[in-house]
Formats: sequence, C-alpha cells, structure tokens
Amino acid sequence: MIRNTIDRCVETVTAHHHIVVVVMLLVTAGMIVGITNAEIGDEEGIGGSIETPVEQREQYIQEQYGQQQADDESLARAPAYVYAEDGNALSKDALLTTLEYQEAITDDERVDESLADEGVLSVAGLVGERAAEDPDATLDEQRAALEELDDDEVAALVEETISEDQRAGLLVPDSYEPGTASAESHQLIVVFESDDPEPPSDAQQALYDAAADHDDPEIFTLGEHAGEDLASTNVENTLFLIVPIVLGLIFVVAALTYRDPVDVLVGVTGVFVSIIWMFGLLGWAGIPVGASAVIGPVLIAGLSIDYGFHVFMRYREQRGPDEPIVPPMRRGVRSLALALGLVTITASIGFLSNVFNPVPELRELAVGITLGVVAAFIVFVTLVPALKLSVDRLLERVGIDRRKEPLGHGAYIEPLLNGTVALARRAAPAVIAIALITAAAGGVAWTALDEEAGQGPDGDVAEWKQDLPGPVGWEENEVIQNQEYVSDEFRTASDSEGDRVQFLVEGDIASDGALTAVDDGIESGFETGAFAEQRADMIQSPVTVIQTVAAEDDEFAETVAAADTSGDGIPDSNLESVYDHLFEVAPEAATQVIERTDGEYESLRVIGPPEGTSGIAPGDDEADELFAVADEMEAETDDDLTATPVAGVTEQQQTLETITDGILQVMVVGVAAVFVALSLIYRRVHDSATLGAVTAGPIALVLGFVVGGMALLDIPLTFLTALLISLVIGIGVDYNIHISDRFAQELERGNDSISALSTAVTGTGGALFGSMLTSVAAFAGMLIHPQPDFTHFAWLVVLALLGAFVTSVIVLPSLLYVWARHVGSIELREASQIQTPPAETGDD
Repeated sequence: MIRNTIDRCVETVTAHHHIVVVVMLLVTAGMIVGITNAEIGDEEGIGGSIETPVEQREQYIQEQYGQQQADDESLARAPAYVYAEDGNALSKDALLTTLEYQEAITDDERVDESLADEGVLSVAGLVGERAAEDPDATLDEQRAALEELDDDEVAALVEETISEDQRAGLLVPDSYEPGTASAESHQLIVVFESDDPEPPSDAQQALYDAAADHDDPEIFTLGEHAGEDLASTNVENTLFLIVPIVLGLIFVVAALTYRDPVDVLVGVTGVFVSIIWMFGLLGWAGIPVGASAVIGPVLIAGLSIDYGFHVFMRYREQRGPDEPIVPPMRRGVRSLALALGLVTITASIGFLSNVFNPVPELRELAVGITLGVVAAFIVFVTLVPALKLSVDRLLERVGIDRRKEPLGHGAYIEPLLNGTVALARRAAPAVIAIALITAAAGGVAWTALDEEAGQGPDGDVAEWKQDLPGPVGWEENEVIQNQEYVSDEFRTASDSEGDRVQFLVEGDIASDGALTAVDDGIESGFETGAFAEQRADMIQSPVTVIQTVAAEDDEFAETVAAADTSGDGIPDSNLESVYDHLFEVAPEAATQVIERTDGEYESLRVIGPPEGTSGIAPGDDEADELFAVADEMEAETDDDLTATPVAGVTEQQQTLETITDGILQVMVVGVAAVFVALSLIYRRVHDSATLGAVTAGPIALVLGFVVGGMALLDIPLTFLTALLISLVIGIGVDYNIHISDRFAQELERGNDSISALSTAVTGTGGALFGSMLTSVAAFAGMLIHPQPDFTHFAWLVVLALLGAFVTSVIVLPSLLYVWARHVGSIELREASQIQTPPAETGDD
C-alpha cells in the first residue's frame, strides 16, 4: 500500500511537472505571507525561562527578607566611562574633561527631559564640590574652582574624596590603589526617571553621541546604541567576509560534485524554498521563531542539500543512453521517495525528542526544525523533480544534452567506495570493534568537557583578516575591548541588594558554630579570590551586624562575649539568645541578615560585593568560586547548614547544567525512539525489523564521535553547543538510511549481499559524498569567523556530517555484511516463503 501510494504521487509529479511547478510556487507565495505573521518569541534567550535552585533561593530572599532597594524602583542608570590610556583619568585635565562631558549631556534636551533629581554622579563632580566648598555647586562653579587649583592640590582633593566618600570609591576601577590620586579610568553614572530597567533610548543616544567628541581622555558608553553599533559592524563583517567565502565554497564544491551549473541552481532553489516553507509554516502555525531563526536554516539547508544530491544522482543513474527524461526521473524518485520519507520520519523523531527537554525554547526549536524537515521532503519530491524535468526538457529542445554521469562511478571515487565494501568482506568484526571503541572513548569524554555559560565576541582578530582589501577586510570595533575592560575593572555603582552577590544559609542556624562557619566561608572567598580584598568593607553578614551593634551597645556586647567561647569576637554558642537580643536592640539591622518566623530562626543572609568581575574574580571560574564559598560554609558544620550562592553567574551555571542534563535525556529518548521507529518501519517495508535496528545503531556512534571531537578541539559545553549535540540524532540517521534502504532494494531484486552492498555504497555513497562535501565546505567557511560561538557551531556541524558519512560508508557496510550473513539470509528466506505461493500442479 505504501509503495502504491508513492507510485501514484510520483506518477502525478512527473506526468504533470509544469502544473506541479506552478502549484508549488503558488504555495511558496503563501508561505512568504506566513513569514510576515511569524513571531520572534521572547527575548530571554535559551535557558532564560528555566527555574533553577539559585533562582528559587533568590525569590525566597525577596519574599522573606523584603529585599531593600536603596533607590526608587522608577530610576534607571546609564554608566559612561572615562579612560586615559597610559595616563591618569583622575588628573586635573581629565576631571575637567569629565565635567565638560557632564555639561554637554545635561544640556541636551534628550537627557534633561528624563534626568532624575540625583542627576550625574562622578568623581569629577564630587571633587568639584569639595573644590568649590559647596555641595550644591553648579558645573560651572565646580570647573572654575578646579581650574584655580594646581595639580598637587587637585591630587590631594582626589585622595581625600575617594577615601572619605564611599560613592567615589564605587566609581573607580578595581586596579585603583587606595590612598593615591591616580587611576587609568573611572565611571560616571547618569540617573534617569524611567519605569523600565533601561534608561530612555533617546537619552542613551545623547550619551553615546557626546562621548564620541572626547578622545583624550577617551569617554565611551556601553548602552543600547554602542551595542547596535557593534551588531551592525558584525553584520557587515560577516556579510562581506564570511558570506562570500561560504557561498563561494558551496558553489565551487557543488560545481565539482554536480558538474552541472543548471543542477546546482535547481538544487539551490530547492534549498531556499525549503527554508521559506519552514518559516512560513511557523508563521501560519503561530509558533515563535526564536532560536529557529539561526539554527533552523542551517540544518534545513544541510538536509536539503542531501535530498537534492540523491534526487539528481539517482536520476542520472537511472537514465539510459537513448532514454527520454521523464521515465528515469519517475523510476529514480519512486525508488528514492521511500528512503527520503524514512529520513524525514526518523530525523523528525530525532529533532522532536527535544520535546522532553526542560528548556521551552528548545522544545519550540524542535518543532520548528521538524516543520522544516517535512517541508524539505515535500519540496524535493515534488518541486525539485518537476523543475528539473521542465528545465532539462527545455534545454534538450535547443540541443543541449542533459545526460550526466552520477557521482560515485568516477575513476577516483568508485574505487574508494568499493574499498569499504572489500573492507567489510574481509574485516567486518575488526571495523565494528574499532568503531565501538572509538565512539565509547568519545562518549567518556563527555564528562571532561568544560562547561561555560556562553562566549562573547573575541576582541582579537587576526591581522590578515583586517588587512584584506576594501569592505572584505574585517573591521575592528572597540566596543568588544571596552566590554572586556569594564567587565574586568568595574562593578555596578548601584546600592541595590539585587545587584549584589548574596548567600542564603538554611538549616540549624542556631546551632553552635553556625556563625563561625559562615564567617570562615567568607574568609575562604578572600583566600581563593572569589572576593576582592578591597571590597571587604562592602560585605554585610550576621557576624558584621552583630559586631557593629555590639560596638554601640554595651549590654548586647556582654551577651556576645558570653556566647563567644573562642574569644575571636564571633558567638559560637547559645546563638538563639544572641539572635533574640539582637532583634530586641536592633530589629531593622537584624531582619536584613536573619530570618525569624513566629519566634523560630529559619535562615541567615550574607550580602556580598556588587555583581560583576570587580567584586568577584574575573573569568569562567566565578560561579565555581562562589559555590566553593558555599561549600566551605556547609563543611564547617558537617552539612547541618545548606548555603546557596545567589548571583547571575551561579544561576547561569545551574541553567547550563539543567540543559546538559536534559540533553542526555533527549539523546537517550531520541536514539531509542529512532531505533524502535526504524525497526517497525523496516519490518513493514522490507520485512526485517533487525535491518532497521542495524540502521539505527550507528547513531550512537556518531554521537560518540562528535563528543570526542569536541574534547579534542577543546570545544566547551555552552547553551549553543549543548543544543546542537541534541540535534545530532536528526543529522546522524540520514546517511545510514540511504545506504541500508538501497541495500535492501538490491537484495529484493535477487542480488547477493556483496553485489547489493557494492551497488548501495557506490550508487548511494557517491551522492552522500557530494552532499557531505558541499555541506562541510559551507560550514568550514564559517571557521574563519573570530567569534567562538560561530566557530563552535561550524565545528559541531562539520563533526556531525563527517561522523555520519564515515559511519555510513565504512562502519555500516560492515554491519550490513554481518547482518546479511547471520540474520538477513534467514529473514529473507522466511519472507520469500510467505510471499511466494506454492507452484500449481496439474494433471498431464
């Protein structure tokens, strides 16, 4: 029944190819309309909607401690940075330049109309107020007062201001040496009235424009418009350097493999139509595009290229020397449609296995890519064959011969492909054993992969990329370097507790030694570099609150001393009475760091330095160092306490761990689902469930090869790479089905196993080689992109394609050979006995 349905569909497409082309183009126009209805989706990004234990503890802090905001929630802040390379950004001239910048922005109506009463906070302003001896001095008065002072007098004022005014201390970089009047940079904060977390866009534009007028010292911002400038530069760089290389490689390799420019154009048309259909279907179905906008087209393009190669090569293989164009296309598509259908079904199962992923964005992506896979199948069994027939008929009418030799039957490729068949015949067990050992080693490497929340643009671009002529040369953008510098040197100047690292300690917090454990954990943070030494005075904990109150209240000091058995100033016994007394004499301070509900003490809170690498050690180890501080707090009490570090970096790490755990679940479910599906389908189509199982098995090998390749290439697990690994199942099953389905067809025609294997590998393997080579060339072109996410994306797809190809033409033939010898012969004999009726006997 399945084959009859396929035959009728193929007959319609080939007999009425002109009508099919027109109908498909009309449907494509409808898909374009659907694209206009597509929703981009939320802006949280991948993993943004996952609720982690850290996020839960953050919500708990907000609920139980009533997180205090030092400023009105209707305020938004925009920082600007003053940087004097090889100079002093706190010199008299630099401070005067800063005041000029302040005057320029405050005089701009785009800033003035939403500027809050707090105005602009800067070191220059604070020093200027002291110079003018008037805290309400205008900018003109501040500038005039500074101009009257000599350099030494200004330096003395700078030292005095930073040491005495905590606000000034928040504005200098971490590299600033206390007690000096020199720093290579400082920040100024512009405060706006805004209901949104971000300052008004027009105001940010004004700050960005005014900063461009200063280069000695340099003033820059990192707000919305700096980001837009960076994005614009990256797009231009990619369009002028990466895209031409990728397209050039695709067309060069396609021309070499297709050896026919017309077929290249027809195939590329099918690729673009498939991508249009994917986005159109998403639009009509009301499914947010989200991550499908980037990953979807790439994967669908790779799959479409594969479909196209098989359609064209099977047509070439079927067409005889004097045969017209329609019959061989009909035979070719008829023999191929089932394999393409199997690829579509199993690839869809592989992608749809992500519906079990805990990340909602990945579930939407799975649906989006699956729609693209189905679209590619429809396009390449209808539009592409019909368009190919229409074009070839037109060209042959004007005397152009359209007969071409299929890839895989050439003087160079055919011997190589036949070599894999000979290898299967002579050493199949060895090939299978080596493949299993290699894949297993790769799978073990999963535990050794580094985990990183994400990787931003790389500020270091090779000189040869920048030296290329004209617009092709990679244009550097200072925003990346500025972002890296600010990340290393500055923290938020906001006093909001929500912008600071916090630790929530739960359990028996009144047990002896609980406060000592918390304090020891904090001290370990300074020892390991989790906290910068110069930020020690910014940490607020139950211990610091108790010591502060004890210094001011003699009676409470006696209570603390009575509970301090070690004499270190930290109560380590009878803590409940200490807490009771603290709530009695300083309830406001106590409620900030100790949770009390109905007289019971539930948790402790530590408020650390501001988030950002200024208060926390920079680099990818931030989260690990904060978790280590929490572990130290727990270890000191034999795990009677549970400590959770609440910060952006720790939440990101737990989100990534959730994703990677989900990926493992997805891979197990996906491989199992494909295994079952292929077994059932092959049982229905080829009367052999075991052949389906043999076809599905190598998917696990491809996964092992990809993970092993990641370890060798030092590719970390990020949100993006973890996502792509989960999609490898859909890629890895493709090539295997083409080989095994062709092998089964040849066996059904009565060929022996070696002849069937040779025909399958050389006939189908050639198309697989062309498809793999074209796709690999395209992604290899992306490897010159300086952004790590781009190169890792390219490497993973290349590894998946190479792994799938090697598995299909080297490992799978050995598996099929062993199957044919030990299992297949029995199944085929039984199927033949069932399908072949006994011969009739008559009376002679």
